Amino acid sequence: MSPLRPGHQVQLLQGAQELFPALVQAIDASAHEVRLETYIFSVEAAGERVAVALERAALRGVAVYLVIDGIGTPRLPLEWERRFHAAGVEWRIFLPLGRLGVLIPRRWRRLHRKLCVVDGRVAFCGGINVLDDFYDPNHGTLDSPRFDFAVRVTGPLVQAAHEAMTQFWWRLQAATTARQSDFQAAWQALQEAVTLALQAHADAQTEQNAAAPVASALGQNTRADLLLRDNVRNRTRIERSYRQAIGEAQTEIIIANAYFVPGRKLRKGLIHAAQRGVRVRLLLQGRYEYFMQYHAARPVYGALLAAGVEIDEYAISFLHAKVAVIDGHWATVGSSNLDPLSLLLAREANVVVDDVAFAQDLRARLEHAMSQGVRVDPAAYANRPWRQRLLERIAFGVMRVLLFLHGSRY
Repeated sequence: MSPLRPGHQVQLLQGAQELFPALVQAIDASAHEVRLETYIFSVEAAGERVAVALERAALRGVAVYLVIDGIGTPRLPLEWERRFHAAGVEWRIFLPLGRLGVLIPRRWRRLHRKLCVVDGRVAFCGGINVLDDFYDPNHGTLDSPRFDFAVRVTGPLVQAAHEAMTQFWWRLQAATTARQSDFQAAWQALQEAVTLALQAHADAQTEQNAAAPVASALGQNTRADLLLRDNVRNRTRIERSYRQAIGEAQTEIIIANAYFVPGRKLRKGLIHAAQRGVRVRLLLQGRYEYFMQYHAARPVYGALLAAGVEIDEYAISFLHAKVAVIDGHWATVGSSNLDPLSLLLAREANVVVDDVAFAQDLRARLEHAMSQGVRVDPAAYANRPWRQRLLERIAFGVMRVLLFLHGSRY
């Protein structure tokens, strides 16, 4: 893996309750461009504040680009389609399922990353959808907020995020106009995107130079990087980052992951770390959300528990975090689960940070969550009911069959 780059300021944000105010503030301060990608875009409750902020920005002449996933959000409410059209918000739905839906393996490749770049100067990345903390599309109102994280970042990685989002929009635009036999519109859109990107980058450089005397006071020399996963050049980058950090761990590994079905190499890495004396702690989903993800995770517990890995299940609300802290200084926050859907099929984005203060902040929040979880007892796990074992094997087997049909090895 390439070394992390210095020169960043990274702020940890927990839940939509911390993310949305920061996101709306950045959008309201935008001068040229806002790009937002998300799996779920809900305009209910707190999510509406983000939608209104995008609308306000477009109405004052800011170029606003929104991409949402075709499974996470099959369509926008008609009222918001009209409002976005009237305001000038450009939006696309990535890979709608269509008539045959999930029967087409190509459509299993989803847009799961949650990224936003404003004026090429500030980026947001994490696991938090545009969705109210106390609402779940499948389960309704929640008693406690969803447990998830994002980061607000300034520094060199913002340009990488902007380039990735611009290229993705260009491909979506080109695909749409190709179906319409009109490449001129796509070319014009690309030219406009490049112009905006250059202007935003120039503004960001001016702002950074102006802030140079106080950079150290703001903690802007943090080492960080953006890791993307796609199906072309970055197929394994996020997984390799995890494996390297786990392999180099000396004292402690803490991972919180919503959908945890790690592949063989990741499992071996965690087991080897525990066997050489590293304390390995996992915070995993303890509340039933989806059959496949919930039951397919349990068969991997056995070998981990046998090696001394500690597993806590979080059931106060839905665990949606995809974060880790290793040796008190290396941390990652992003959208990528440690399961085949994220590591083999989806577009994902994680920010990796090497900074003691940031890592300790995240670690403290994970410690608090683990204290509220339920520890998995190895003896109880070994004696779990046969019906539970059967469901686990069915879920795990179905997952492997689907990967075989897709042509992926895990």
